[in-house]
Amino acid sequence: MEQISLALIGGSGFYQPGMLAETRNQELITPYGKANVIIGRLNDKSIAFLARHGAGHSLLPHQLNYRANLWGLKELGVKRILATTAVGSLQPDLGPGSLVIIDQFLDFTKNRPLTFFENNDVHRAHVDVTEPYCSYLRAELKAAAQRRNIPVRFGGCYVCAEGPRYETAAEIRMYRMLGGDVVGMTGVPEVVLARELGICYANISIITNFAAGINQQPLTHKEVVEVMNENQAKLRTLIMDCFAAEDGNFECNCCGRSEQ
Repeated sequence: MEQISLALIGGSGFYQPGMLAETRNQELITPYGKANVIIGRLNDKSIAFLARHGAGHSLLPHQLNYRANLWGLKELGVKRILATTAVGSLQPDLGPGSLVIIDQFLDFTKNRPLTFFENNDVHRAHVDVTEPYCSYLRAELKAAAQRRNIPVRFGGCYVCAEGPRYETAAEIRMYRMLGGDVVGMTGVPEVVLARELGICYANISIITNFAAGINQQPLTHKEVVEVMNENQAKLRTLIMDCFAAEDGNFECNCCGRSEQ
């Protein structure tokens, strides 16, 4: 099997890579089920693209097979993942269209398989997530944004809610009090599973709306998709620049966490 070291996971509103040439579809068979990816080329690099919600956004956040997705990418040879997420803002100064390079998360999920460790792997299961997102990839995203003159917030706390409903105004007030900056439904366990597999992982979140209680209008998925469509170009430009600059020569605390 061809070894592919770079992958992009596209969230809501980011269903096709758009920037890759010579694309082909590939189905990955894993111990946790199937995962589907598009493999293509960006300049001299082979890149795997995984649409998190499946074709046509057919899967809701609580229905996603996170373990099959991450295991499949690992078996492809992926060592570094950039992931996009559409999020609501908890902060008045982060309006729709803003980009945030996430550095922390708060997990409020309830019913998802959260780990690969289920067979008495006591000595390996307690992985460190003090710094859950790869510091090097985050710095590379920041550098790409500066090169392309794309405004980004460097650092922010992602609150992961279970969904698929939107949050109440009271929940949003609580998340803000706990230090959250944005809220979404898919960032966890994805980032944790990547760490368990020793894959470097960074998240670029695009704000599509103000969260409940901050936004005085009812929240709709249509609004999310519309804002994502309006900002596709700058998001793709940022990701393309980051991948193009990637040379694989760096040290961080993500790789070699475990041997599955």
